[in-house]
Amino acid sequence: MNWIEVNGTSLRYALHGTGASTLVLVHEMGGTLDSWDAVIPGVSHARRVLRYDTRGAGLSEKIGGSVSWDEMAGDLGALLDAVGIGGKVAIAGIAVGAAIAMHFAARNPDRVSALVLHGPATGVTGDRRHATMERAAAAEAGGMRGIAETSIAASYPPVVRFDEAVFRTFRARWLANDPQSFAAINRMLATEDITDELEQIRCPTLVTAGRHDALRPPAVIEPMARRIPGAEFLELNSGHFASIQTPGLMSQAIHGFLASHGV
Repeated sequence: MNWIEVNGTSLRYALHGTGASTLVLVHEMGGTLDSWDAVIPGVSHARRVLRYDTRGAGLSEKIGGSVSWDEMAGDLGALLDAVGIGGKVAIAGIAVGAAIAMHFAARNPDRVSALVLHGPATGVTGDRRHATMERAAAAEAGGMRGIAETSIAASYPPVVRFDEAVFRTFRARWLANDPQSFAAINRMLATEDITDELEQIRCPTLVTAGRHDALRPPAVIEPMARRIPGAEFLELNSGHFASIQTPGLMSQAIHGFLASHGV
């Protein structure tokens, strides 16, 4: 693992493999680059794979106040520049990570060859904004443990707890999140909706959704996929955190789609 200061923040990152093409993996809110551990073997076929702890997550620098989508996407661009990755890259992301990937692609179409977006969390609807802001306040007031049960029940239900050891590790890592940074990401979702950028995507795109995802179910995600010109949609027998819950399905979806487009 490595650390680097870019775009006004310190990021932890890991770069694997060699090859002519590069795949960037962006984890979910509350996750870390470790969320992709079990996916790496299935997607690193003759590719470089870059993953990182997003601003506020894992061992990257924490968020002291607010944060924006522009800052999150700016971190990705600056990281690519700093590690010397030029040209186009493929990007796969989970939930908020998928939205960061989408926002980066909309802002930098010349830098993205393909996208794989699982349950993209591009904002929250009006009826959920108050609850999202309350969740942010609850995290700051009582820490992550105070919101763990309700959060994990929706995002990691028993039906996708295929491996109890994996779930226990996930829960312990999730509880270790910085509450202030977690709150900042929630407030970004509640106040800065980027869903309208879906129509701006011009690269080959696969959008996936978890059948057992109560937060971003297929009924919500499939209409989003239809807004991206030429996008494909795939429902996975998974949940919100597909890279952890069903890494085999997630890696197959990513590798298969990228390979079909020569990436």
